[in-house]
Amino acid sequence: MATSGTYAFNPSLGELTLYAYNLIGVRNTAVLQEHMEAARMASNMMLARWSNQGVNLWAVDKITVPLVQGQSTYSVDANTVMILDAYMVIDNGNGQPIDRIILPISRTEYASYPNKEQQGFTTTFWFDRLLSPTVTLWPVPDGSSAQYLKYYRVRQLQDSELQNGQQVEIPYLWMEAFAYGLAQRLAMVWAPDKVAILKPIADESYMIAAEQNVEQAQQYISPQISGYFR
Repeated sequence: MATSGTYAFNPSLGELTLYAYNLIGVRNTAVLQEHMEAARMASNMMLARWSNQGVNLWAVDKITVPLVQGQSTYSVDANTVMILDAYMVIDNGNGQPIDRIILPISRTEYASYPNKEQQGFTTTFWFDRLLSPTVTLWPVPDGSSAQYLKYYRVRQLQDSELQNGQQVEIPYLWMEAFAYGLAQRLAMVWAPDKVAILKPIADESYMIAAEQNVEQAQQYISPQISGYFR
């Protein structure tokens, strides 16, 4: 059997945009500058929604924060969507650092602590989701028990841009979901009669991709570890 032997399919945003317009009946030769401007806006809006809808595993990275004795609050990159797991690193200089998990708390729980300046080994963190977000540790690092905070976070997806043949920051398995999702959004502007046809296809494509976008590991449910707070 003759096959390509390659795994390089990764069209640019421009190519995906043309395909999306084809899906709503707009041929390549009919695409104007205003069509492309609408597609750029629609694609970035869709990526923002994807960041809201769940954990995009390809956008998870690990951050290391050096700790300062007596400092409880540290800056978090503004492109952080959520903090998944956090732990303290204890390095005694013997070449064998020890990691200890810490747990998230709500604003209300942090406010209930009577002595917010108490120093010791940190056991909890509060992620304050401001425009310039911060993470606050408690007890406050004492400078001896731990030297680093490390956490896995979900960051927002990179901007979707048309110039210079730029590609979209999505993996291969999400290409179809992106194309049909973009087509549905563009149809709302350029072909409203096709929205009803495209929406179920776009939703199905997203669900198929999302079902694959999970870690292949056993799941354990423990009420102590996570919660949902406002």
